[in-house]
Amino acid sequence: MKEKTVLCGASSYEEKYYFNRQFSALPESVRQELQIMCVLYTEDVGGILTMEFDEDGNLEFRVTAADGDYLFDEIGSALKIKQYQTEKRELLESLELYYRVFFLGEKI
Repeated sequence: MKEKTVLCGASSYEEKYYFNRQFSALPESVRQELQIMCVLYTEDVGGILTMEFDEDGNLEFRVTAADGDYLFDEIGSALKIKQYQTEKRELLESLELYYRVFFLGEKI
């Protein structure tokens, strides 16, 4: 199984947001934008959203929902992620570059 590094996440069940302290060097505005994205996602769709880097440095959206959670909007989930990938493309690509340079040690 490939190792993943969680950047941040939110849960509609616990109504909590998580941010990985390893990324505390990111600008405050970026951290706030990530929090807004995660919290709005869980408010709109439900479930749990985590943003994770895979071992190659690609940023992935991982969604889980509790068994029997009939309020979780699976179609809305896919649409919301697609919206984020389109509207926040520059931010997401910058985060991938940041991870590749500072965590994986790649040269630009």
